[in-house]
Amino acid sequence: MSAFGERAACRFLEFFTAHIRNANTRRAYARDVRTFLTWCEAHGVTTLEAITSLHVAAYVEALTQAWAAPTAKRHLAAIRHLLDWLVTGQVVPTNPAASVRGPSHVVRRGKTPVLAPEEARAMLDAIDVTTPVGLRDRALIGLMVYSFARIGAALSMKVEDAYTQNRRLWVRLHEKGGKRHEIPCHHNLETYLHAYIDAAGIGRDLKGPLFRTIRRGTGLLSETHMAQADAYTMIRRRAEAAGPVLATTHFALPGSPPI
Repeated sequence: MSAFGERAACRFLEFFTAHIRNANTRRAYARDVRTFLTWCEAHGVTTLEAITSLHVAAYVEALTQAWAAPTAKRHLAAIRHLLDWLVTGQVVPTNPAASVRGPSHVVRRGKTPVLAPEEARAMLDAIDVTTPVGLRDRALIGLMVYSFARIGAALSMKVEDAYTQNRRLWVRLHEKGGKRHEIPCHHNLETYLHAYIDAAGIGRDLKGPLFRTIRRGTGLLSETHMAQADAYTMIRRRAEAAGPVLATTHFALPGSPPI
C-alpha cells in the first residue's frame, strides 16, 4: 500500500489493526485484499482511484469460476469493507465494490465435520499418550468432541479456563463477539485435561496458554499458543492414524485461491 501514498498506507494499517479485532478475520481479510491488489496490478490498475466496479466485478467473476461461492463472497466482503474504511478516511471518494453483487449461496447443510461416536473413539484411542504431545492432542481433540468448541475458541484458552467447580472440572470458552461459555466437562474430557495438564507441568501457569506448541528438537511444550494451522495439521494427522477414510471424509483441508 505504500505505492498508493502515505495517507492510504496509514489508513490501510488502521483497518487491520484498529478496525478488525478478530485475529482470524484479520488474517483472512489481509490475504484476500493482498490477492485482489496483486490481481489489479497484473491488470494495469496501479492506483486506488483507478479501481472501478467493473474491476471488482471481474475479479469476483474470476474467483467464482475457479472456487466455491463462499470464497468469492468472502473476498468481496474484505474488499468492500476495506474500501468503505478508505472512503470514511477520505482516501478515495467512493467505494466501487458497493454496487457489486456476490454469487448467490444458500447453505442447506453445514460443513463442520461431525464424527460418529465410534469414529471419535477410534481417533482418540489411536493417539499415543505416553508423551506430553500425545496428551495435548488427545485433550484438544477431546475438548472439541465433547464440548463442540470451535478450534479457535479451544486454542485461545488459558490454563485458568479449565477450572474446578463443585468438585467437577469445567471449561471456559471465549467465543466470537466477546461471548463466554462455561461448560461442565464430560468425565472422559476431565480425565484427558487433567492428564495433559499434570504431565505438561503447566497447572500453576494460570495465565499461560492451555494448548501449546512444541519446542523444536525437544518434544517438550513451549510457552506459546498453538497456532490454528498447526492444530488443523495435527488433527488431520491423528485422523489419518485412525484410518485414511476418516481423514479423507471429514478433514480434507482446502487450499487458498491462487489468483
